[in-house]
Amino acid sequence: MKKLQDRYPKTIDCQGEEVTLEIASSLETEPLQKFTTALPEKDLLFLSRDIREPKVLEAWSRSVEAGDIITIAASRGDEIIGTTAVVKDEHSWSPHVGELRILVHPDARDIGLGRELIQESFLIGLSLELEKLTVRMLLDQGAAINVLEEMGFRSEALFRDHVKDPSGEKHDLLIMSHDVAGVSGMMQAYGLDEAF
Repeated sequence: MKKLQDRYPKTIDCQGEEVTLEIASSLETEPLQKFTTALPEKDLLFLSRDIREPKVLEAWSRSVEAGDIITIAASRGDEIIGTTAVVKDEHSWSPHVGELRILVHPDARDIGLGRELIQESFLIGLSLELEKLTVRMLLDQGAAINVLEEMGFRSEALFRDHVKDPSGEKHDLLIMSHDVAGVSGMMQAYGLDEAF
């Protein structure tokens, strides 16, 4: 498998729009903060922390620099329009599991960017030799859940009233997963592992 850094930066076509994907070795907080503050609050509730807060962005940046979070930023010109992150914890009981965190700017939806970011996350998981990827979604994020299911993710757990938004309304949290190890084995069997 190619080195992860060798894949980026790269340009993709999202329904006629040119988007650049770049792996982050560090995060510039200003463009990232502009991106996160443009996201609807409801889109952020599946995250364990409010990434619009400067101290949370700083912690994210430190984790990227330490290699604990692999982040890819999708940009249109100088503007970040999407991010994907694979979070791994080598010191946990589940070092073989990575958690995906995918965010897409409202103006960049319905052009296939989310699907592209999920695919990139999967390749990150393969390059990190993870065996399983998980993703957390609010149950009412139907479009995102459909895309994940189309890509092989399956529901594993539903936590009722697990997330409470600032207005006090409770939301159900869905956890989905994908067997990366199984796909990796199939790719090796067909000689496709060197193609990526």
